[in-house]
Amino acid sequence: MSYQAANNRYQSMKYNRTGNSGLLLPALSLGLWHNFGGVDSYENGRSMLRRAFDLGITHFDLANNYGPPPGSSEEMFGKIMKTDLAPYRDELVVSTKAGYYMWEGPYGEWGSKKYLVSSLDQSLKRMDLDYVDIFYSHRPDPNTPLEETMAALDLIVRQGKALYVGISSYSPEQTKEAVRILNDLGTPLLIHQPRYSMFDRWIENGLQDVLSESGVGSIAFCPLEQGLLTNKYLGGIPGNSRAASEHSPFLSEAGITPEKIAKVEKLSELAKERGQSLAQMALAWVLREGKVTSALIGASRVSQIEENVKALDHLEFSQDELTLIDQILAK
Repeated sequence: MSYQAANNRYQSMKYNRTGNSGLLLPALSLGLWHNFGGVDSYENGRSMLRRAFDLGITHFDLANNYGPPPGSSEEMFGKIMKTDLAPYRDELVVSTKAGYYMWEGPYGEWGSKKYLVSSLDQSLKRMDLDYVDIFYSHRPDPNTPLEETMAALDLIVRQGKALYVGISSYSPEQTKEAVRILNDLGTPLLIHQPRYSMFDRWIENGLQDVLSESGVGSIAFCPLEQGLLTNKYLGGIPGNSRAASEHSPFLSEAGITPEKIAKVEKLSELAKERGQSLAQMALAWVLREGKVTSALIGASRVSQIEENVKALDHLEFSQDELTLIDQILAK
């Protein structure tokens, strides 16, 4: 039976303007970093994408190296676009990135024009798309002039391969300069994708100010610290968790310290008082005060997406709650 999107898909999702642009992004976007690769269940990935769209999540975030193996997340997404989502292409925001290692030789990573243009061409083939809505420089390149990397993003827009461009994990100083270069070229920077969560607040030390002053949006990745800001690890490390997986490049058993678990326990108590799960409160916290355009969630099953979307039912915090969260995190 062919897929038909839910008729009420836009009734409960919150959409935020991305900086000074005309583009609205859902408050929650779905990332395909994990659980959509060649080693994962195609039908589970398909179910999650369909359910996400039914809940009003219109933005799907990919990168050339997502998998594993690298490229396989884009391939899976391309198949699901063809079978299910193609009729809704104009209702979707599809993003991809290039910057990390993708193929052998001197042109297979970082930020040269050669690599970025070639990588996007490959991504479009894997997804069977004519264009992406957002294309990112996935990380700053210390050896390529920023002017070259930004000129590549400008070229890609002028070629019609992307509608907007973004950057990820750039420092406040690098971001400010990227904004200047792109403005001079006539292709404004749309969005920055930094890591941001209760446990990783680096963007509060200057980057958020730069983005606000420059009219650039932001989308936070790892807002749940890959599951640490949920109840998943309160009783130990499950065998099927990301921390126990050999495919997880960041979260490991060593990173789940007693000190962090003690903080998670206290945060979970506060979430219960708010009538939320810890994951829902952590997402609401990232989105507080409207400084973040969208929080980028991951999922391994449909129920996680459904739980996360309910975070939007209670986004407000009292000053006492924010103060208590700061105190818990500072201990």
